Amino acid sequence: MDRLAPEMFLAPYPEAIRDAAERLRAIVLRTVPDAIEGVRPGWHLIGYSVPIGKRTAYFGFVAPEPIHVHLGFEYGMLIDDLDGELGGTELKQVRFFTFRHPDEVCERQLGRYIRDAARLAALTRGERLGLTLDQDVVREIG
Repeated sequence: MDRLAPEMFLAPYPEAIRDAAERLRAIVLRTVPDAIEGVRPGWHLIGYSVPIGKRTAYFGFVAPEPIHVHLGFEYGMLIDDLDGELGGTELKQVRFFTFRHPDEVCERQLGRYIRDAARLAALTRGERLGLTLDQDVVREIG
């Protein structure tokens, strides 16, 4: 079965959404050069994984919709987001940015989030659990 190219996946979307998604794709691939990009049609997104030895770890996505596009992170709840820039705080695990126009996409703002997302995905499940427990303790104390 042929894989769907990201450009073909994005083609039906409005120009501003398509352009914002293309900028996000470029930023992700510049920030994590060994990232593996692939369209996940069933999830309606372009997913990103990092190679970890013989396996890969899913860390993020670019998810277009007709009125905006999300840059999201699988383990976003573990990313330090002191300024509260990430959306999805009502979700259990995923966090994301939302863009309606390509001019809103700022590489400087996104780079640290993307790097952190890839780093967190590369951890073992136990290491991520430890970070989650640490966050829970901080919330209870603070």
